[in-house]
Amino acid sequence: MAVAKVAVENTVYHFDKPFDYRIPASLLSEAKEGCRVLVPFGTANSKRQGMILERTEREGESDQELKSIDSVLDKEPLLTPEALQMIPWIGEHTFCTLFDAARLFFPAGILFQVTTEYLLAGPAGEISARAEEGEEARIVAYLSRRRAVRRDKLLRDVGLAADSSLPERMLRKGLLQKNSVTFRKVGDATRKMVRFTDPQELPKLTPRQKCALEVLRGAGCASLKEICYFSGVTPVVVDALVKKGAAQYFDAEVYRNPYGDVPERSASPPAKLTAEQDEAYRNLYRQYRAGQGGVSLLYGVTGSGKTQVFMRLIDRVLEDGRGVIVMVPEISLTPQTISLFHARYGAGVAVFHSGLSLGERLDEWKRVRNGDASIAVGTRSAVFAPFQNLGLIIMDEEQEGTYKSESSPRYHAREAAKYRCAYHKCLLVLASATPSVESYYHAQAGRYTLNVLSERYGSARLPEVDVVDMNGEAEQGNAGILSGLLAESLQENLQNGMQSILLLNRRGYNTFVSCRSCGHVATCPNCSISLTYHAANNRLMCHYCGYSVPFTRECPNCHEEQMRYSGFGTQRAEQQLAELLPEARILRLDADSTMTRFAYDKKLKQFSEGAYDIIVGTQMVAKGLDFENVTLVGVLSADQSLYGDDFRSYERAFDLLTQVVGRSGRGKFTGRAVIQTFTPENDIIRLAADQNYAEFYRREIALRKSLLYPPFSDICVIGFVGRREERVRAASEAFFALLCRMAREDYADQPLRVLSPSPALVGRVSNRYRYKLILKCRDNKRIRRMISDLLIRFSSDRNYSDVTVFPDMNPETIL
Repeated sequence: MAVAKVAVENTVYHFDKPFDYRIPASLLSEAKEGCRVLVPFGTANSKRQGMILERTEREGESDQELKSIDSVLDKEPLLTPEALQMIPWIGEHTFCTLFDAARLFFPAGILFQVTTEYLLAGPAGEISARAEEGEEARIVAYLSRRRAVRRDKLLRDVGLAADSSLPERMLRKGLLQKNSVTFRKVGDATRKMVRFTDPQELPKLTPRQKCALEVLRGAGCASLKEICYFSGVTPVVVDALVKKGAAQYFDAEVYRNPYGDVPERSASPPAKLTAEQDEAYRNLYRQYRAGQGGVSLLYGVTGSGKTQVFMRLIDRVLEDGRGVIVMVPEISLTPQTISLFHARYGAGVAVFHSGLSLGERLDEWKRVRNGDASIAVGTRSAVFAPFQNLGLIIMDEEQEGTYKSESSPRYHAREAAKYRCAYHKCLLVLASATPSVESYYHAQAGRYTLNVLSERYGSARLPEVDVVDMNGEAEQGNAGILSGLLAESLQENLQNGMQSILLLNRRGYNTFVSCRSCGHVATCPNCSISLTYHAANNRLMCHYCGYSVPFTRECPNCHEEQMRYSGFGTQRAEQQLAELLPEARILRLDADSTMTRFAYDKKLKQFSEGAYDIIVGTQMVAKGLDFENVTLVGVLSADQSLYGDDFRSYERAFDLLTQVVGRSGRGKFTGRAVIQTFTPENDIIRLAADQNYAEFYRREIALRKSLLYPPFSDICVIGFVGRREERVRAASEAFFALLCRMAREDYADQPLRVLSPSPALVGRVSNRYRYKLILKCRDNKRIRRMISDLLIRFSSDRNYSDVTVFPDMNPETIL
């Protein structure tokens, strides 16, 4: 008997596994590993989507012992052998279900949805006579005019609640019957084509039909639109040719291109490498040619030309006919990267990121899968691009936290890239001016190779940096956002025709609203966080759940007209800049100003063309941007990132400050940076101003070692979320007790340090309370087995079924 091991959709973690299903004889040729199937699941045998992970043969069992696959949803396998092998690895390392792991390998638009359709169980008159008056009669009358209707549409059209159980009750009474149907949200894009059939004898044709046929004969086949355009006829004429047998319609698949007409691959020679760049390139190419896989850290100061090095490496990998993945940490960094790659490699570049429509994501995925694109550029999802023969993966700005998924499956793109490189025996290049402490530690220890670019490319030099003490500005009566030095520098830069970038990592107008009479603070009713004032819509908004309310001077607590706002965000900075420099063209870049599709791309293009003089924005302006005319960078509040409660706070602050300072003076013009702070004595600010990563690393690694933080341990955070705080707290304490007992009895061989449960830094989000429990451990097979056993055993306790529990290994924040 042929048996398929199937990962089933919408199972829960504590009983998820590959489920065995019999393959009927009629589906033996279609049910291949990597294909999706429709299967009966559970005691009710409801239809669910599944993925065949493996096929086996089994002897000595009757057909009745296993349920059978209902249907196969794919003509060809959707997943490669590599993906099928990687799915259990992802499930083990991220504590997710197998089907959730499988989802990572294909775009959302290709997924089927399984829904239920209802229809009458017999003739309308007979069913109507048996139905009760009221709601049942309405449903029967509605369905008597239709063949089958989806459950959600049926309930909506007859005016019933979405959670109504009436269709199920009518099913049990024999009034209705149901079918399970599958559909896709996004279909394949096709174009209507016409081909010449070359009949032995041409039928009698009108002059217009002859004209259209001559065009078709010359082309062999063409789109309907092209035939009409070149022959000057309407589609009716072509329809007549088809009816007379002289032509034939067919559909040809086309790709939805998110970037319009892509230029041809550039024939111009690549830029000449410096001696330092050339040495790094040769070392990387030598490691690639060795065919043993591995990881290399390309560490270079901002503006040192890391991109030129790995593009030269990409050229050689493409010559070998192998695929390349290039990852950037955020959508905001993709426009310039995509433009650069399109200019050099033309249409051979596919793009992967969430800013594309579902249809565009589906088609970019198919271009890689079908071999029409040899380079995939995108955010962390690009790591799963379906290359059959992968040669190189590059992670630019590898230190960025956005490479770690915050929702299930909670994978890190770097770890997924390591797995793929080991499978394909190809090279992973981690590139950064501020590498993560863990990556630099591994490079120093010899686990990664290390290539260093210590100087900027060409004539560019690192900018001069001034640190301004804002305490002194306040003493002099300056209560504005800009220090005197930065204001003068912006004025001078504007007069010289140069451009400036200002970083303020907080959006909105004011960040804090309170009553001066009673001290009441305007907070979100759904989250334990204060509301931010947005001047653009005169509303107070929550940046966690999206709640908003109109701003009013009246305090909701004491009803005095004393509500005032304080603090500042990018909207207020934009306003003060406009007042100080009325002639300046100011561009604000933050999540509020880039909501529309491709807004970020368009605005950056306008800035590069000189349409704006100053950018003021959040951290999206701090990294990856390369504009020759930017000669001044200002950090409006360096202290925001310095004093968090997370052990990575100093690392993030150093990274952000170093990167934004590096946006200045990247071309032939001398650059300058101004950092505003209330704590100028902080060593992190000084080290970032000096671009002194080596000294920062020396201090940070000593601190990590003394406190047993990564890379000297792994950290697993167990999260608890629920609607009632007392239930969430009780669940976290019960889990902690179970963990302590299992660690002593079953896993005494594993060193552990466990911090007892505590509320998260933001204890409530969207009316859900959050607690956390922190483990310092080693991420090995035994520890993962322990955490998995804990989840399974804890989930079997129905006392805490109202609390969601999830583990996250090495999250970006432990708050």
